[in-house]
Amino acid sequence: MMILDIDRVRAGYPALADGFVHFDGAGGTQPAEPVIAAIAGAMRTAVSNRGTAHEPARRSGEIVEAARAAVADLVGGDPAGVVFGPSATALTYLAARTLAQGWGPGDEVVVSRLDHDANVRPWVQAAAAAGATVRWAEVDLASGELPVAQYQELVNGRTRLVAVTAASNATGTMPGVREIAGVAHAAGASVYVDGVHVTAHRPTDVAALGADFYVTSAYKWSGPHYAALVADPAVLAPLLPVKLIPSSDRTPDRFEYGTLSFELLAGVTAAVDHLAGLAGATGDRRTRLLASMAAATEHENRLVERLLTGLKAVDGLTLCPAGADRCPTVSFRIAGQAPAETAQMLGEQGICVSHGDYYAVEYFEAAGLRATGGAVRVSIYHYNTADEIDRLLGALSAS
Repeated sequence: MMILDIDRVRAGYPALADGFVHFDGAGGTQPAEPVIAAIAGAMRTAVSNRGTAHEPARRSGEIVEAARAAVADLVGGDPAGVVFGPSATALTYLAARTLAQGWGPGDEVVVSRLDHDANVRPWVQAAAAAGATVRWAEVDLASGELPVAQYQELVNGRTRLVAVTAASNATGTMPGVREIAGVAHAAGASVYVDGVHVTAHRPTDVAALGADFYVTSAYKWSGPHYAALVADPAVLAPLLPVKLIPSSDRTPDRFEYGTLSFELLAGVTAAVDHLAGLAGATGDRRTRLLASMAAATEHENRLVERLLTGLKAVDGLTLCPAGADRCPTVSFRIAGQAPAETAQMLGEQGICVSHGDYYAVEYFEAAGLRATGGAVRVSIYHYNTADEIDRLLGALSAS
């Protein structure tokens, strides 16, 4: 197993020099230096809308194709099946509107109460518009797990789609997506996986997950605010999104509304290349990515264990339960203290955490915590350190 050189890693993130402790990676990571340079470089270089008549037009096309290849390497997909958009939410709404064209009364979709609302509401709303039925997978609130067994009851021959997260942005729980996908596929249903949180923390293989559609956001893994939807080109081929008449009919271009942000796509490619270089591995980019992400996982796992051990010793602190397989994201509350107050107290000491429901509406409603402010979230990323964990624990113990 390769080991991260944490000093070298941190040197690649200019924002870390500001002295803040950034434990809000689930809401967005700090950008890596090569990403900043790539975006600025693209904006300093002559580009125009894609075409073949002149060099600036060809450059923009090359930026797009390079970004498709980079995202495909990151998640184990096919560049021809990578669709770009402004956010995972926007892309999921696009997918929901497009897929629901073929739905009607009697059809069913399955969503989960573990998911971010971006992988819930688009499907609930699309089903309502089509007259389809929504069925809910429930979280075991005592364990934090999303039990796979329930999908045997929820999924049937009428199920058109199962939407599920690969990792909860609220608790870090990583449900058994592969097993859930197996149940869905056996019934002839498609599987839409929210990979926004997990991509930053685990080596990813969309085919191994059983994801027919997989969405990810670059700003959760050191990149710019841009997102990608990844699918097998053969899955995208029969889908016809609503679009402008003169826009391209090709796949994946027809799913991309308007002119893409070429400068942000240059940043996406740079972010993937940056991740591939984290651990100093050799080989092609996919090989280096797998090694780097495995090393990042090991580093983050050590930090989250240190965090959990320390949090359990803080008087009055209650953890939101998480599954046995988890990302390095932890939510908690302190008795007698609103989550916003805890976050404010930490923020005044330069420790940046999130509070509230983080758009995990269904989870916090089910847990009975949303009306009273949700929880405090600490989300670790590979640039965090043991000293930062200790700084956080010290602040909480003194509060």
